[in-house]
Amino acid sequence: MDTHAWLETVGYAGSILVAVSLMMKSLLRLRIINMIGALVFVAYGLLIRAYPVALLNGLIAGIDLYYLIQMVRQKDFFTLLEMGHDSDYLQSFVDFHWAEINEIFPNLAYTPQKTQNNLFILRDMVPAGLIVIEPEGSQAHILLDYVIPDYRDFGVAKFIFEDNTTYFNERGIQRLTADPGRPQHEAYLKKMGFRSENGGYIFELGGGD
Repeated sequence: MDTHAWLETVGYAGSILVAVSLMMKSLLRLRIINMIGALVFVAYGLLIRAYPVALLNGLIAGIDLYYLIQMVRQKDFFTLLEMGHDSDYLQSFVDFHWAEINEIFPNLAYTPQKTQNNLFILRDMVPAGLIVIEPEGSQAHILLDYVIPDYRDFGVAKFIFEDNTTYFNERGIQRLTADPGRPQHEAYLKKMGFRSENGGYIFELGGGD
């Protein structure tokens, strides 16, 4: 590959990264990928001696880095809000996000029952996610575990499965079970510490706060 073709490849790589970043639903991923794309353009600008290009993208990378640091430093307030199975808001939330929920959980037939517990996870008092469980003695099966795109940085999941298991402990629930769903959801379960067993996934709860 000659020098000209190699430089073009660097430029195309930067363009692709910036374009991909704009397709991210998660603001965190958008910032990270956009910053990487900008840094590639900085290198590209320096290599072809297009210093305005390098300067502009250096500023963009700096802005992305600033906001990433702010996001990491931000202390979010999490809390649980349990809602009845016949709640209009619960149904409206599910209906609004149903297309994506159905994509992640293709076998889910959402039919709210009195025996189910519907938990909204509020992040800074904004509904960031919904988890629906079916208690079965000392364990509970997770029917739905959905987080809206803007909050998919594992903060909500960490709050539920690592930082605050009090809700489950107070109800004598010692174990959570879940179906794998789509590959991305299965990867999420593994990341959160669920172990594979008999075609499903199991999470052993700690002793709470």
